[in-house]
Amino acid sequence: MIEIINLTKRYGNITAVTDISLTIPNGQLFGFLGPNGAGKTTTIKTLVGLLKPTLGTVKIEGFDVQKQPLEAKRVVGFIPDKPFIYEKLTGREFLQFIAGLYQVEQRDVEERITQLLDMFELSDWGDELVESYSHGMRQKLVMSAALIHQPQVIVVDEPMVGLDPKGARLVKKIFRELCDKGTTIFMSTHTLEIAEQMCDHIAIIQKGQIIAQGTIEGLHRLAQTTKTNLEDIFLELTGGYEMKEVIEFLKN
Repeated sequence: MIEIINLTKRYGNITAVTDISLTIPNGQLFGFLGPNGAGKTTTIKTLVGLLKPTLGTVKIEGFDVQKQPLEAKRVVGFIPDKPFIYEKLTGREFLQFIAGLYQVEQRDVEERITQLLDMFELSDWGDELVESYSHGMRQKLVMSAALIHQPQVIVVDEPMVGLDPKGARLVKKIFRELCDKGTTIFMSTHTLEIAEQMCDHIAIIQKGQIIAQGTIEGLHRLAQTTKTNLEDIFLELTGGYEMKEVIEFLKN
């Protein structure tokens, strides 16, 4: 479970996030959408403890991220949009390293690594150096690393970057299976089609504030539009139709 309570984050005179509150229950795949500069990355970094909030509280599985950082981080897996991997390690060695950071019981490490490499179709590459991996393979390795300690909550920023259609479908399947087993997933993405296909619940942030949240059907009613796909609903709610109309005009 994720609880974001009256979260505000300021950088000097700039307020990136203003008094947002969200409660995300166990087993939900939650989509977090917004235009560039809306406050998504700031929220995510605060959620995983990389930034300290100016005001407000973030709790992961009941642990206050600021007051109980180690306990909170033990139950969360983070998949950033621009991950760093040690290229001179093999995939297996990298997962062993991450397992050590999370203090995974040694007797469980090799079994989990084998399961994850198989799950993400990396078994044949487990003993190859990461520098030989394609971008999509690196993305799948990072996802494997985020799951090595079996977190109850996963926070993911742009999960499908660099994945081919087969890889993207595999990740969708894995995420859904995890949620069905009770894992909570907080996912930020610019790919609205992905959000529409995957998410149980969606929040839209603009200029640092939550302007809408709900199911696709609920957002459709809120937007008061005859359009039914998430892209049109998103543009209606964020005022993006003006730019869309300009682009269509230029095309003609």
